[in-house]
Amino acid sequence: MVMRRNIVLIGMMGAGKTAIGGELARRLNRPFHDTDAEIERAAAMSIPEIFARDGEEFFRARESEVLRRVLSSGPGIVSTGGGAWLRPENRGRIAQDGVAVWLDCDLETLWHRVRHRPTRPLLQTADPRGTLERLLTERSPVYALADIRVPAQRGDTIEQTANRVLAAIEAYNPAILEGK
Repeated sequence: MVMRRNIVLIGMMGAGKTAIGGELARRLNRPFHDTDAEIERAAAMSIPEIFARDGEEFFRARESEVLRRVLSSGPGIVSTGGGAWLRPENRGRIAQDGVAVWLDCDLETLWHRVRHRPTRPLLQTADPRGTLERLLTERSPVYALADIRVPAQRGDTIEQTANRVLAAIEAYNPAILEGK
């Protein structure tokens, strides 16, 4: 199988980008890049530590650098942080080198998945659920600019969502996954 473009998963924290990305990489026999993991590895710090020490803007700049690097490394599967797609330069780079797939989750599913995870610096507030709801409301119109939208629901397995992603890519542009 020849994969012509990067498949870039975007969406909110807890949408399943890393899990689905790993499954797609396995199925398609392509490299998998999790931009958050790559940032942590390069910094030798966790994302919450980076946010605490250097702030969100510093993190977002590193995120853009990592995204640029992995997109230029050849067709693969890329899982981005929830805020990566919000930067116009990242959207432009993804459009140039890949296809953006929005894993669209409802608030209840996201909250169920992230509520006990202290690794989400943006949710370290007095009202984390309210913060998550606000972020979802603010970000959804920007996520909707993605090439493809795939609903990711609470009861779905990784395999079911991966199947929907592959079917959506095939419907969007069969040439992306030639020989599948």
